[in-house]
Amino acid sequence: MPDLQSPNAVIPTEQEVTVVPSVKIDPKLKEEILSQVEEQGMVIVHCSFSTPRNMGIRIWSSTYLEDQATGSKSQLLHALNITYAPSWELVMGGTIKRFILIFSSLPKTCEVFDFIEEVPDSYGFEIYGIKRNSSDVYNVSINDSVF
Repeated sequence: MPDLQSPNAVIPTEQEVTVVPSVKIDPKLKEEILSQVEEQGMVIVHCSFSTPRNMGIRIWSSTYLEDQATGSKSQLLHALNITYAPSWELVMGGTIKRFILIFSSLPKTCEVFDFIEEVPDSYGFEIYGIKRNSSDVYNVSINDSVF
C-alpha cells in the first residue's frame, strides 16, 4: 500500500469493481436436479448435409422426432452449427455441412422413430424408420435429393 502522506504518492483512481457472489446449492436439490436430467434424457442427432450445388439451408424450430408406434413427439430443444428459420445459411456445392440437433427424450417404449422438419412448404428434412439405440445418439445423412 503506498504511503499517502508522501508528496510523491500516487493515489489510486476509481476502478470498476465486480463482485462475484458465492452461490451454494443445497446438495439434496442438486442431486434431485441431476436425477431429473438423467431421467428426462435427451436425444442427440448428428446431421451431415451434402449437396452438389450451392444451396440454402436452415432448421425450423418445429422439427421433431416421432415415435412410430405411439405418435409421441420429441421437440427440438437446441440446434448447433445451423441457422434457425427464417434466416438462411449458404452451403457451397460439393461440401458437407455438419450440425447437431438436440431433442427432448423419446418415450422409453420407443423402438423406431421418424425425423420430421415440419415446414410451410414441401422442402423439410424427413428421415423415416430410425432404429432406437441405447445411447440416444444418432448420425444421419441428408442430401439435396430430398428436395
